[in-house]
Amino acid sequence: MENFYFIGVDVSKKKLDFCVLLNGTIVLEEVVNNNIPSIRRFLETFLVDFKTSIDNLLVCAEHTGQYTFPLSIACQSLSCGLWLENPAQIKYSSGFSRGKNDKVDAHRIARYASRFSDNARYYQRPREEIERLKQLRNEQDLYKSDLAKYKGQLSDQREFMLDRVYQEKAQRLERLIEELEKLIKDIDLLVETIIRSCRVLWRQRELLLSVEGVGPSVALCLIIETEAFTRFDDPRKFACHAGVAPFRYTSGSSQHSRNKVSQRANKQIKTLLHMAALSITGRKSGELKAYYERKVKEGKNKMTVINAIRAKLIARMFAVIKKDQFYTPVYS
Repeated sequence: MENFYFIGVDVSKKKLDFCVLLNGTIVLEEVVNNNIPSIRRFLETFLVDFKTSIDNLLVCAEHTGQYTFPLSIACQSLSCGLWLENPAQIKYSSGFSRGKNDKVDAHRIARYASRFSDNARYYQRPREEIERLKQLRNEQDLYKSDLAKYKGQLSDQREFMLDRVYQEKAQRLERLIEELEKLIKDIDLLVETIIRSCRVLWRQRELLLSVEGVGPSVALCLIIETEAFTRFDDPRKFACHAGVAPFRYTSGSSQHSRNKVSQRANKQIKTLLHMAALSITGRKSGELKAYYERKVKEGKNKMTVINAIRAKLIARMFAVIKKDQFYTPVYS
């Protein structure tokens, strides 16, 4: 694109490295503090100095989670196009390289944006309720991790220290455990309040819970990961995201492997879907339980059938949202 600026941004906790390309040539490199006023000031100054408009530039950065928050807010306030790309996508498309620093990374990201601008996907911030739910879930996961660690200390060390020493330690750990359990319950109440306050989220959760095997944890995770089913519109794409969709690995005449899932996946949602599928296999009856038993009797590998159930759960959850109808089992 002639007279179009591609701005690559390397994001870190405290600063952003900017690299601006025009027709493949670096015209500006600058380091800016990672906060909203500094980023806005840089972009506004750039527009004035280079006598261009906001429509003639594209900002591209690696999606590094919460550290991109100030950048997304600043770009949104200026109506500036922002492309947050998967870091692995940029890495594997940039060819072989030696060494690494923030300045070089910003240039690499700008070149990526210039080369693949026709594939640009402009970032849209999720609704405020989704952002709050995501932050609360991450906070709760942190508390649950600590809770499991402290409970492990409480149960595993009784036999390996003096009783008096253990009792003193146990009293301290029990206070921590009690406080963590209270915090986890408080977050559950906050999550429930947020969902009940939003008609869309409330309706989506009720629809998801109508699917056999889907519980509150899976429903909440799907709503967050799909950003209320606006980020994904195809169950197959989400199955890829969750590491459930199988792919064939072949090359020439010598390499032929059976279909298998990729390890590049969101492990949290994959784990939740796996637990949901396992709960179905342990039931006495049900549509998916009958499917599991039928496929196992046919000689299918049990893990392959469980993965198929995970894919079916995803397909059914997307279907109830698309049709806006509760799921109705169909028994043969």
